[in-house]
Amino acid sequence: MLRRRMAYSDPSSGKDLLGSRSLCFIFICAFGLVTLLQQILYGKNYIKSAQQFSRLKGDETGNWTGPVNFFDDGSLRPARNGRKRCFRQNFQPDSQISVVITPCLADIKKKKKRSQRYLDNYDGSFEYNSTACRELRQEIMDVKVLTMVKTSELFERWRNLQVCRWDQNKEETSNFKMSLSRCCNAPSFLFTTKRNTPAGTKLRYEVDTSGILPITSEIFKMFPDDMPYSKSQFKRCAVIGNGGIIKNSKCGKEIDSADFVFRCNVPPINDKYSADVGTKTNLVTINPSIITERFQKLEKWRRPFYEVLQNYENSSVVLPAFYNTRNTDVSFRVKYMLDDFDSQRGVFFFHPQYLLNVQRFWAVQGVRAKRLSSGLMLVTAALELCEEVHLYGFWAFPMNPSGIFITHHYYDNVKPRPGFHAMPHEIFNFLHMHTRGIIHVHTGRCT
Repeated sequence: MLRRRMAYSDPSSGKDLLGSRSLCFIFICAFGLVTLLQQILYGKNYIKSAQQFSRLKGDETGNWTGPVNFFDDGSLRPARNGRKRCFRQNFQPDSQISVVITPCLADIKKKKKRSQRYLDNYDGSFEYNSTACRELRQEIMDVKVLTMVKTSELFERWRNLQVCRWDQNKEETSNFKMSLSRCCNAPSFLFTTKRNTPAGTKLRYEVDTSGILPITSEIFKMFPDDMPYSKSQFKRCAVIGNGGIIKNSKCGKEIDSADFVFRCNVPPINDKYSADVGTKTNLVTINPSIITERFQKLEKWRRPFYEVLQNYENSSVVLPAFYNTRNTDVSFRVKYMLDDFDSQRGVFFFHPQYLLNVQRFWAVQGVRAKRLSSGLMLVTAALELCEEVHLYGFWAFPMNPSGIFITHHYYDNVKPRPGFHAMPHEIFNFLHMHTRGIIHVHTGRCT
């Protein structure tokens, strides 16, 4: 009988006492222990650094002249060739904790105090290209869109800038004029003329683009032979807005000293207002809605309107006759009326394509509205017709830069139709253009 062989089982079989799995487990534990020790050591240094940093007061922080490095011993040492900044940590492989610079709250407060110091010591002596004025201009240029800052902050930046004398930046102005010349060309197309709109032309309206006005011989006779103004014909021009900001400004004499004066929508310029707004007028716009609402479309008595125009001496008048079909007849009646009174006053009609191009130009600059204001149209034209442009009475906020409430117009407080113009965006562009030395915006008292 065969002896049955008894099976023998090894108790260590199926186990990996010091095999790959055990080694892997040991390695993971060791790695975790090393990582924990590193975190403990880092935390100690971080706490020491933070304590050192927290002991710094605001004034002390502002006195650093460069970026700062935290070292492992917890000390802070200023780096070289830097500027005043606060700190943000950025780890480097050389066992240092290098601090990347970012704008510091203490510096912001210090800049505000510095700006206020400019105002307190203001005697009109800050030159356009001084360091202080470059910084103040940059504060306004840093606001790329109107919604970036509160109105009060924008006012503060604008007030601070008033300590600086304004000078025209020839290069900026030339570039801006060149852009306008390419898109709009006021010296050739501001008004509808016999040269740019021959008889028989089918003129397309600015807004009612489906409407076509055939230029008959009768209409053609009302047009001037050519544009009465040329490129950069006038040295210093003043464009007068009707904003309440000009009230009590005493700018009348300064305005009247300009070589050419533009006004918007036949505003009052009698003795009650002349000290602030002056009396000289070379060109005044008339919105056909004024003729419709105040003078019954000139269908009956026309002398009251004629007498209003007498306040503007021999100034020319310009109307948007081809804005839409409703404006055409009313605008033509102004021309017929002045002819009946044997007036030598020039009557011009905006060219609809010019106004359309101006609308597109300013839309690119962020001014998007159903209709640009008459003031912006005149400023745009003045930039091509004048060497230097000064703005008075342009403001779109219920308060002046000092935070004092003002009326909407200098002669009344009637608000415009909401949603029709984009006045704040227009003024915001003017402030930027002032900062760049393209136009001079006057919002304070004249000396």
